[in-house]
Amino acid sequence: MVTEAPGSSRLVLAANVVHLDPAKAVFEAMREGWARQQSARFLRSTTIDPRLRLIERLEEFTGLYPWQWMPADGEAFIAHLRSGSSPIQMSTARSYEVTIGLFLEYLLDARYGWIEVCAERFGEVPQEVFHEGNSVLHTVEYEGDPRRRPLTYDEVQALFDAADARPARIKGQGRKGVLTTLRDAAILKAVYAFGTRRTESSRLDLVDLRRNRKAPQFGAYGSLMVRYGKSSKGASPKRRTVLTVPEMDWIVDILTEWITEIRPRLSPGRHPALWVTERVGRVAPRTINEAFVTAREAAGLDEDLDLHCLRHSYITHLTEFGYPARFVQEQVGHSHASTTAIYMGVSNEYRNQLLETVMKNRLGEDWSVTA
Repeated sequence: MVTEAPGSSRLVLAANVVHLDPAKAVFEAMREGWARQQSARFLRSTTIDPRLRLIERLEEFTGLYPWQWMPADGEAFIAHLRSGSSPIQMSTARSYEVTIGLFLEYLLDARYGWIEVCAERFGEVPQEVFHEGNSVLHTVEYEGDPRRRPLTYDEVQALFDAADARPARIKGQGRKGVLTTLRDAAILKAVYAFGTRRTESSRLDLVDLRRNRKAPQFGAYGSLMVRYGKSSKGASPKRRTVLTVPEMDWIVDILTEWITEIRPRLSPGRHPALWVTERVGRVAPRTINEAFVTAREAAGLDEDLDLHCLRHSYITHLTEFGYPARFVQEQVGHSHASTTAIYMGVSNEYRNQLLETVMKNRLGEDWSVTA
């Protein structure tokens, strides 16, 4: 008895059925089979669904089905996405090419039977669309938006001042939302103080705030357990514990005020979330983004800065505070030190101080550097 692979054509394409539009029926079965194959690898729907949508977009753009696609069609698709008012980045183009390549690799795998189906029904078979000669080469380690950078200390302060000013302004205007603006200000400060991502911040519960017996001065807020860290594809969320550092000890008062005074006024009942809404739900990542944008605009900061820049700032400032690279890497949950280094953007002042310290050790106290 032969066991079929989860994405086999024989499992998703009904036999002895005459379709009014056989080409469309086969294409839909291909997508269903690929979804099953990926699901069997424990990939989540948040990974599978965007991949399927990309395949749909390529079919809609070309007006052709996978067994008709040629390299020129893939090149035209990427060229189209790179044009217009919102062109995709190089890294995005590469990820699209990889996704399309994975789909075609699935179709060309003899174990799934799609080659025979296409040859029998259409007289054509799928082929690779992207190859070494027409795909984006990975020539540099980092291809992210160069406009994304750490905030300076003054910019962080300006952002927090703008967030703190909103509740009084809203109250003075007689509008609703004072409690949520107080919450938003606390969230932004916590994101910076612990270097968390937006989804990690959204998924935090009250029980994730814990004591650190090595730092009793921080009370119940000596560490933060991140249980929904960014995961690798097909893997469970990564966990890590972020320790409260002395330079960020001001977050203890912020969290104490939020948990003991502000949060109870939202009547959260038994809801476990650290950050709750007025309707007693969990604050969504999008809400945290919007809070940052509102404060950024009020502070008059660069519009290219986004919420993730606070994480860049956390990494950079920990480095400038003198923490070892390995400690910083563990705090933010990076698997590789090279990833942490990408986030870092230390100031010229810090570099000059470091240089001055080294040169004084070598040449004596009379040596000095001019910034």
